[in-house]
Amino acid sequence: MTIAVSETLKGATPEARLAELGYTLPELRKPAGNYCGAVTAGKLVFVAGHGTFNGPTQTHKGKLGADVSVDEGYAGARNAAISALASLKAEIGELSRVRRIVRLFGMVASTSNFHRQPEVIDGASDVLTSVFGKDGVHARCAVGFVALPFDMPIELEMVVEID
Repeated sequence: MTIAVSETLKGATPEARLAELGYTLPELRKPAGNYCGAVTAGKLVFVAGHGTFNGPTQTHKGKLGADVSVDEGYAGARNAAISALASLKAEIGELSRVRRIVRLFGMVASTSNFHRQPEVIDGASDVLTSVFGKDGVHARCAVGFVALPFDMPIELEMVVEID
């Protein structure tokens, strides 16, 4: 796998890479239950489930294979990853502390005959590799679920190693 990072992004902070790519970290969304957005344990950060939100605004609803196209799901996964990065930054201070994105767990609300979950979760993986380069390449799971909270089509969790 080859990860292309533009010459202008080499040596830039992850926050600068996000800006160059046209992404803005959203305001943190209040958790929907008794949990927090991210927890650090030693050198690992466990980022809670993040869905298709930009701050408090839900960007996508429905199921893949019925209400949501693969392209819309890809965009929703991208939004979920950017939202997760906002919680990660709040937990660790600066994204330059990221040593490696270790694992991405992608959940896709989908019909029983939809089988393109990996293509949808690529929206999140592509953001992470664009921002962190080879350190953004991660182990991953992309699975279908019958339903997700708030009628979200996508929910992601991450495990991140930090310095």
